[in-house]
Amino acid sequence: MQPKLKPDRLLAKSVEGRWKGSYSLVGHTADVVRAVTTLVDAKISEQETLGDRILQQFDLPCDINYLRNTVRLAAYIHDWGKANSHFQGVVRQDMADAAPRRNPLKTPQLVRHEILSLLIAWEFRDWLKAADGDFMTAFVAAGGHHLKLGGKEGKATDEVGELRPCEDDRITLYLRHPDFKRLIRFGKKQLNCPAKVKLAGKLKPTWWASEVKQRRESLLRQGFRDWEQDNPVLTAVVKALLVAGDAVGSAIPATKLRIDQWLKEALRCTLTEQDLDKVIEARLEGHKLRRFQIKLGDITERVGLARAGCGTGKTVGAYNWAKRHAIGRKLFFCYPTTGTSTEGFVDYVQKEIKSVLLHGRAEVDLAMKQTGEEAEVLVDEEELPNEVDLKLSSFKAWDKPAIVCTIDTVLGLTQCNRRPMYSFPAMANAAFVFDEVHSYDNALFGALLRFLETVKAPILLMSASFLPAQVDAIKAAVGNFESVEGHTELEKEKRYHFHYADEANWDRVQQELEAGGKVLWVCNQVSTAIAVYEKAQKLNFDSQLLLYHSRFCYEHRVQHHEAVIDAFKPENKEPVLAITTQVAEMSLDLSATLLISQIAEPPALIQRLGRLNRKYCGHALDAWFYLDPKKQPYSLDKLKQGRAMIDTFLDQAVTQADLAQWLDQHPDLDFNPKKQSVWLDGAWRTYPTALRESGVTVTCLLEQYKEVWSKRPRNQLNLHTVPLVVDNWRAANWERHKHFPIAPMEHFEYDPEKGAFPSTSNS
Repeated sequence: MQPKLKPDRLLAKSVEGRWKGSYSLVGHTADVVRAVTTLVDAKISEQETLGDRILQQFDLPCDINYLRNTVRLAAYIHDWGKANSHFQGVVRQDMADAAPRRNPLKTPQLVRHEILSLLIAWEFRDWLKAADGDFMTAFVAAGGHHLKLGGKEGKATDEVGELRPCEDDRITLYLRHPDFKRLIRFGKKQLNCPAKVKLAGKLKPTWWASEVKQRRESLLRQGFRDWEQDNPVLTAVVKALLVAGDAVGSAIPATKLRIDQWLKEALRCTLTEQDLDKVIEARLEGHKLRRFQIKLGDITERVGLARAGCGTGKTVGAYNWAKRHAIGRKLFFCYPTTGTSTEGFVDYVQKEIKSVLLHGRAEVDLAMKQTGEEAEVLVDEEELPNEVDLKLSSFKAWDKPAIVCTIDTVLGLTQCNRRPMYSFPAMANAAFVFDEVHSYDNALFGALLRFLETVKAPILLMSASFLPAQVDAIKAAVGNFESVEGHTELEKEKRYHFHYADEANWDRVQQELEAGGKVLWVCNQVSTAIAVYEKAQKLNFDSQLLLYHSRFCYEHRVQHHEAVIDAFKPENKEPVLAITTQVAEMSLDLSATLLISQIAEPPALIQRLGRLNRKYCGHALDAWFYLDPKKQPYSLDKLKQGRAMIDTFLDQAVTQADLAQWLDQHPDLDFNPKKQSVWLDGAWRTYPTALRESGVTVTCLLEQYKEVWSKRPRNQLNLHTVPLVVDNWRAANWERHKHFPIAPMEHFEYDPEKGAFPSTSNS
């Protein structure tokens, strides 16, 4: 039956009693064209626009007019496909007098609107090719602006969109509607399209599902497969600019802000020398910069490496580096985890300059560090059904000069992750610091290399340990770079005395605690850490006993983290035994007097040692290593490498310089970066995929706490989520609440003191 709906206006989104402006298809299109134009032309200084900086920062082989015209053309056609009966029914589902009203959950659209945008624009291609800008680059950007083109579940496909099961298998196009005619006139006036519209063929008003399928296949064959990109980076930049511009055009009008005014003010908010001086002076507390920190500030190459041991002042040195490289730019300070980024934000910039902490659980962290009162919190971008909230949270990076974040917020750009795509305009005029680079898995390091190759911005890479192969790969990616070694005198101090035993030395732990010491015990698995904690409880040590690992619900994990940090503060004189997992390698800024650690890969061991004698006491302190019979999560080869490093220095006093030299002499350590990037290599495809190597954990809610989390609003559920070791296929069969799998009690139990562990009934 032919659809009854004959809309008097074509809408771009649902409305609440309003039928004008940005809610109409013409109004929204004009908003997005204006947004991307303002992005390119926005002044970031008296002499330079953001478009100028983009050309330089991405080494684009075109002028600013070509860039502006291409992204404007993409913005012009990106929502043409909304001029159809299915979409117009969806945006009218709450209007009593509309027919047909369409509930997308019960009666989904036959095909997504951006796919129809492609199919319609392809028929107008001869007319659009005569417009200003590069048609094919604009065309593929328009089709991917919702990051759902050519990929499904993180993997590439050859499908141009997906045909959905649909009761009415035909769709009516409103190409003769007065509003679509207004769009055509807009193109003639604003995009320099020819006065006479030229079509590739006759456009029927109704398309059956079979015809949509045929048109998709024809586009794939005639358009995408034969397309030879002039420059993949230009395509990637246009895609990112359109995604960001559409986000602004969609979200900002809801806040009553003027798009052009807000953009101009936000993008011009950059760092000053006074900003950075405040950060440095607050941290130094009257002391002078060390020679190593001064050298970081003297780096003249675009890319710098800072290799220095833990506790030598790399972070202050990085802000000194920024005084040369980030003035007039924004600064993204990137950490590997949410915990480290939160600590970096609170410890350095929160009170000193206008800044923002940007990661999925940022507001939870900050609320817990401040008043403890309930606050609105955000969830991870992959789990957020309301994209407007995600867009608005991403805009926090646009009008701040300093952004402290996880590496996902930046390197996720290489895999078309949503938050970095929305934050692209801020990154286009930024300098970047990447800390703890040693901790990157092969996928993360591959993404870093692609970022270094593509983004010609000032970048500082920091770590206590770079593998020789990593340094070689960085050199291949950027050419010249400047390396600064840590504080020579500090790194030559005899900090660690190595010992080995097949089993953990409990007698040495008791001896240290009786002397009032602070013991850090690092295990390779959560189950091992819990077992060690339970044994320590039975031994009744007369000291504070703490357990910290990743398998707590987020609320408790933050509390355990704070408890460990507080217990190791110099002013706290009580002895403590803190039993942890790999979270100690990055998230804990503390100084232990004894380290007990299972054998792990060499870079991990070096990071664990960085928590021993961090505040140098004048002589070496004991590090006791013992065997991990489970041989997880490290491979046998990595465990052998770790044992070899320990044997080299067994029963010796060791310096940080010794450890760095050992790494330099062992280039055979595992290093195989994965450099595939959807953003740069996807051509016409635009879809998000995983940035990090796939793990074995799934973020879940626990059935035993259903009475608690079921009463929470969705934006507070992160307080109750727990990362659990479970097969994805098993979790896929569990019940869900607000997109989170619910772990049944028969599989997992939970104790606020110990965290989550397999249920004894399931053992």
